[in-house]
Amino acid sequence: MTTSPTSAQRAVSAATQWHSNAQDQRAGKQPIEEIFGVDVFGWKTMHERLPKSVYKALQRVVNEGDVLHPSIADVVASAMKDWASERGATHYTHWFQPMTGLTAEKHDGLIVPNGDGQVVLRLSGEELSQGEPDASSFPSGGLRATFEARGYTAWDVSSPAFIVRGSNHATLCIPTVFVSWNGEALDQKTPLLRSIDALNTQAMRILKIFGTDEGVGHVQTTLGTEQEYFLIDRNLYYARPDLSTCDRTLFGAMPPKHQQLDDHYFGSIPSRVLSCMAEVEDELYRLGVPVKTRHNEVAPGQYEIAPVFEGMNIACDHQMLVMETLKRVAARFGLKAILHEKPFANVNGSGKHCNWSMATDTGVNLLDPQDETHTNLQFLTFLTGVIRAVHLNGDLMRASIATAANDHRLGANEAPPAIISIFLGDMLTDIIEQLEKGTPSRTLKGGALDVGARTLPQIRRDSGDRNRTSPFAFTGNKFEFRAVGSSASVAWPCAVINTIVADSLAYIADEIEAAVGKSPTPAKVDAAVKKVLKQLVKDHKPVVFNGDNYTEAWHEEAEKRGLVNLKSCVEAYPALESRQCAALFKKHKVLTKPELDSRIEVMYEKYEMQCQIEAEQMALIARQMILPAAHEHQRRLAETVGATQGAGVDSGGIFSELENFVGLVDRFRDKLEEFERAIDQEHGGAKDAAAYVHAHVHPLMDDLRALGDELEGRVASELWPMPSYRELLTLR
Repeated sequence: MTTSPTSAQRAVSAATQWHSNAQDQRAGKQPIEEIFGVDVFGWKTMHERLPKSVYKALQRVVNEGDVLHPSIADVVASAMKDWASERGATHYTHWFQPMTGLTAEKHDGLIVPNGDGQVVLRLSGEELSQGEPDASSFPSGGLRATFEARGYTAWDVSSPAFIVRGSNHATLCIPTVFVSWNGEALDQKTPLLRSIDALNTQAMRILKIFGTDEGVGHVQTTLGTEQEYFLIDRNLYYARPDLSTCDRTLFGAMPPKHQQLDDHYFGSIPSRVLSCMAEVEDELYRLGVPVKTRHNEVAPGQYEIAPVFEGMNIACDHQMLVMETLKRVAARFGLKAILHEKPFANVNGSGKHCNWSMATDTGVNLLDPQDETHTNLQFLTFLTGVIRAVHLNGDLMRASIATAANDHRLGANEAPPAIISIFLGDMLTDIIEQLEKGTPSRTLKGGALDVGARTLPQIRRDSGDRNRTSPFAFTGNKFEFRAVGSSASVAWPCAVINTIVADSLAYIADEIEAAVGKSPTPAKVDAAVKKVLKQLVKDHKPVVFNGDNYTEAWHEEAEKRGLVNLKSCVEAYPALESRQCAALFKKHKVLTKPELDSRIEVMYEKYEMQCQIEAEQMALIARQMILPAAHEHQRRLAETVGATQGAGVDSGGIFSELENFVGLVDRFRDKLEEFERAIDQEHGGAKDAAAYVHAHVHPLMDDLRALGDELEGRVASELWPMPSYRELLTLR
């Protein structure tokens, strides 16, 4: 008797037979910049295409906060339209970032009728500056109702427009903010821009105290984001309902070999994956995204891409483009890019390391310790401001990266725990300890390493080691926020960091200004700064931890230090509901109370809905796929028992196997019925529903998965209805 191959078997067959001539195509392909030019309407292009007076006026809008005059917008729109149409663009869109965590766009034609039976290309200053998408259809947390649909997009002059291409289309994308009819922020970008302004205001106060503000127009926050992701074969992806619906596996037994040999990390990149990476980089270069690094990550099928540092607003836009480009290009190579934080249980998940710093518009990194750090009081002031900010607001930082997906990753052995602490390293820790006792007098030096072979150079040794277990680690001239999830927009966590640091810098500036009075002298400033910093170190050093954040001992120590351990979204989100949090965002004009409340509501709603989708999908897989496969395997065992007994042969062993298997299937069925009853329960608001899911549904999901994975290990492989972990993680 022959049987038709299952969908899982067909998917595996298609994956193993995949081939592409993509590398051959790349070998003979003209460089993209020679075909199209760089598809970014940035400052270089504007300098070439705009009248000098218009170009300078636009720079004043960005650098000095001048109002964008309609006549300036008209000139820019005309030049942008000409530039875009020369590159094949037929449509334009206001590209914005609603609270879905994704991007949004509505395309309008650049080609319009002129009334004489002909067409013209048109983009007016008004169309460039403002759009009007339907605000009621996006998550708003109550700021907009269904019958209150009006919302506005407004051109973000500071972020360059760009062109996105498909096989037969090109669209001009204009980065914008998204606000309601009442002016309330409905997006990720508006609070980010406000937080950048808030930090600039307070950082300039610190520079003024030290007399280093001369010639500085503003302080900008900078960002470099390392993006981790998985690439798996598309056929296998779509043969798994859990992956195609939830972007993570809800069942899946571990294969004998996965990541335990550490042989995938920084290993040779598979040829299909490398071709995909190269195509991604080509597209990102064309979009002006300065990608620099690519490599294998720890888990099989896991990779990383990272750009160089940029101003934070543009870096956040570029991060969204990186994610979109990964997804779009992977399909051309028969692959699927998965950005979920934990698509595969028991192997490393994916994060997004946000390297955060501050710099003047004259090019000075304010978090650069320089050689004799102990003498650099300005650096120590900014450093201490960050330490204070994280100590007082670690719960807000934790809440800023809390998502249903990231809950599966935080605290595991590949990710920092949910306790927010700071790693400073030996050199800076030594200096702040000196500062607490008095005036610092030394800076530890790293020296050099002699590797021992005459053909090898001496290696410069840094003054301290690095710590990959810390959620917020100082790494030379920046802080690395390692706990951000791989699928998340970086705009919200960055807005939170900017705001809490701005608040700490404001506190420090207030204290120093009050101490020096109206007639400051260098001696007064020096004494006041040291006194203030000494007290800050004493008050906030409990947040500094240079050890292993993965150990249980640290959890116990953190509790003694008063650091909170918010292990889930349900525990973390209430930090955003406090009066202190509302006052903080209001003080620095980042979010009004209604805007903050709306975000909290959206977070609870998204958490509950994502978990509900996963739960319902899990129940369907269990009932429609796993149980039928188990029943068929059970039938085969029963037939084998009957045939053995009929032949007069002792069937004790096979009968025992059947009994054990039937017991396992019964336990799976009973747990499934309990699980289905739990997910059918009705709840009140989003917050109550989220709490119920966390407390009651998630434990049942874990129990059901354990039984399902045990069944996978016992059911005949040709009967199992989904591609296995071995196939998902190794067929590339």
